[in-house]
Amino acid sequence: MQRVGIVGDFNPDNHTHQATNAGLAHAGVRFEWVPTPEVRPERPEDRLGHYDGIFVAPSSPYWSMEGALAAIRLARERGVPLVGT
Repeated sequence: MQRVGIVGDFNPDNHTHQATNAGLAHAGVRFEWVPTPEVRPERPEDRLGHYDGIFVAPSSPYWSMEGALAAIRLARERGVPLVGT
């Protein structure tokens, strides 16, 4: 089973975040939310390297824009499937 890292700052009161969880769970995807401050721009692979895909979360005022952009760069440079909104 594939494993997806959702890069974003989860807020349980955010309906979009709730829908993201419900949709991925319904599809049978294993996923984990990765807070943007945990993605270090100089070494994003340390936190994201073990995922089969990366989903940049919708409806996020990111706590670390640098972390979100590093995740996108990692996916593009390494050919990791990426979904972004």
